[in-house]
Amino acid sequence: MDETSTDTSEIRTWRSIVTLIVFIITNIVVLFPFHIRIRVPRPLSNAVLDTLSDWRVIPQRQDRFQRRDTDDQNGKAKLQVLLNFPLNFVTAPLIADLFLLAILAIGRTEVHDGTIGANNILPYNIMIFFLTLAYIAISIDASGLIRWLAFHVLRKGGGVGHLLFFYLYAFFFTLGSFVGNDPIILSGTAFLAYMTRVSSNIMHPRAWIHTQFAVANIASAILVSSNPTNLVLAGAFRIKYINYTANMIVPVIVTAIVLFPFLLYIVFADKSLIPFQIEMHKLTPEEQAKAPVNPNIPDSRGVAEEKEKQHENDEQGKVLSLGEIMNPFLDKKGAAFGAFIMSATLITLLVINASDQSNGKDKPVFFVTLPAAFIMFCWDLGSGWLYRKETREIARKGREEKKQFRAKQEQARLADLGNGRSSESQRRSQGGADDGIPPPPAPTHPVSESGDGQTPESPAGLESSAAILVPEDDHPQNGRLTTAISTLNGKQELDRPGSSYRPQGVLGTASSGEDEEKRAFSEPTPDEVSCQQGPERRTIVSLVKGAYIWSQETFPTVTAVLSLLPYALLPFAISMFILVQGLVSRGWVPVFAYGWDHWVSKTGTIGAISGMGFISVILCNFSGTNIGTTILICRVIQAWQQIHRDNGRPITDRTYWGTIYAMALGVNYGAFSAAFSASLAGLLWRDILSRKHIHVRRLEFARVNLPIIAIAMTVGCATLTIQIYVVRHNKPYDSQ
Repeated sequence: MDETSTDTSEIRTWRSIVTLIVFIITNIVVLFPFHIRIRVPRPLSNAVLDTLSDWRVIPQRQDRFQRRDTDDQNGKAKLQVLLNFPLNFVTAPLIADLFLLAILAIGRTEVHDGTIGANNILPYNIMIFFLTLAYIAISIDASGLIRWLAFHVLRKGGGVGHLLFFYLYAFFFTLGSFVGNDPIILSGTAFLAYMTRVSSNIMHPRAWIHTQFAVANIASAILVSSNPTNLVLAGAFRIKYINYTANMIVPVIVTAIVLFPFLLYIVFADKSLIPFQIEMHKLTPEEQAKAPVNPNIPDSRGVAEEKEKQHENDEQGKVLSLGEIMNPFLDKKGAAFGAFIMSATLITLLVINASDQSNGKDKPVFFVTLPAAFIMFCWDLGSGWLYRKETREIARKGREEKKQFRAKQEQARLADLGNGRSSESQRRSQGGADDGIPPPPAPTHPVSESGDGQTPESPAGLESSAAILVPEDDHPQNGRLTTAISTLNGKQELDRPGSSYRPQGVLGTASSGEDEEKRAFSEPTPDEVSCQQGPERRTIVSLVKGAYIWSQETFPTVTAVLSLLPYALLPFAISMFILVQGLVSRGWVPVFAYGWDHWVSKTGTIGAISGMGFISVILCNFSGTNIGTTILICRVIQAWQQIHRDNGRPITDRTYWGTIYAMALGVNYGAFSAAFSASLAGLLWRDILSRKHIHVRRLEFARVNLPIIAIAMTVGCATLTIQIYVVRHNKPYDSQ
């Protein structure tokens, strides 16, 4: 192990004080993100956008002065354009690092140690390992396996509320122990949102979604591979993966066992949350007969998706949502292959990690996960290519159905508007005749008296609706309206704000062979199709959109998995590593280590376990998520080790390992404590719920989780204390 500095004299310098202040401010921003409004001169904004347009990076600008850029009072164009710059868990740590570099508070050493690694913490190794393993886990999720298993758990539970609550609790815990919390949150959260929506007597999903979030994070504490915090901890103290699991499995399982009745009979003891008998809406025979569709294919649900959005709060919307959980899609081959790759990867990791550490030198763990993820990627790629004709046809049919559905709705809307204006015109003409005023001239285009609103000359409903609204004399002045109506089919697809996939795909029919691939790239994108007022031209943006649509239709699984990977973890974690390394070099980490040493010397092993459990949970909410907390506390414990090496008083085996495994409990359980930003999983969980129209407020999140985290940490730390006193001794600790 590299020697850790314990010198605290550096904290008196102004750069050291600034480093600590910047670290605190950064964590506050991560906890409470916001936007900064930057005022850009309009000539500069126009020059940049015009340049990008001339270079064909963005489409040609039609209106240089958008409505939101004008003065509300007098309608004049503002002299400045407002840009919102986000300050969040990605940008704040990065800006903090750049600021500290600018004032020379940190330098090359801190950047190197925060990226390449120091003291057995290798950030690049951890990030590559986690992202590659996450690809395998999310690919299993994209195959539909988790939703399919959850559906069978739901069916096994029947309509008995408490039994179903137990089955789902055990299911999420078992699955989360192997694949980690992210896949459980990605699929499980959406599943529960739909399940509680289609139940007529579950008044609020609070009990189900909070239990799922808690149990997913509890389960992620068992395996090193389940959470990046476990990777940081195991690497920092050279813990074999098998030894980590052996020490964590008992406290975690006991926590899960004790927590369940506490949740069922105390925290959520309300029949409106967990009813004794759950009444579910039933699928219609037509829905039951339908083959399940792959949700990774854009527009695969067709009209059902549009109707569900229009009927979010009524019975029809609930019935449409029922198909998501009662008729789940499952790619059996992909799920089986993904499960095999995940199992083989985890077993290989355990074996290689144990053999490497016995030799005293660790190999980067991504040497195992990177090839495994590449194999999974090739499988997904090959599977998508083999079935590309089917997936493209599904996407094409779905788009056509949605296009026709929107066109009919627009036709009905225009017809209703036209009928209303005709009635008003008739009333005016009647009133004018009574007063001796001649009526206005009748429209040139005759209106059909049939119920569909079509004219005898026009075969299309949209054209007849336009004829109702636009008299012949007004056609020159209303050319923009008629153009918009004639291009409605292409434009509606792009402009719909609630679309799940923007932009939607190409509207041509599917063909085969190389011509199909060429056609997919050569056809114009929807905004090019819809723009009829100027010459069409290709831009980088339109090409990227077209390529993305083509990728969604040809390789739906690969595209879905790559879009769900936690890329934000990379800049956030690396920036936090560098920030903490700055605290180390500026003497603040040794100060914290001396404080911890005083606490342990006064309270002993029990104080070390309880104190570390409490501190780690608190810091998860105020120290840049549980990842930032793990990085900081690992450095503090390493400095604590060095303090005892220097003074010749070794730490006892019970105290040392009790401290480390209490931290492991705290940083995993701390994800469900007081703030969403206590973990990246919490931010993901909140976003998924908001997309399903379930909005959890910060105070509600903290209020519901407070009793859950209290009982979980109390049981976990108590069990760990008993385990430590049974299997550990009071002699100086060893490396394992």
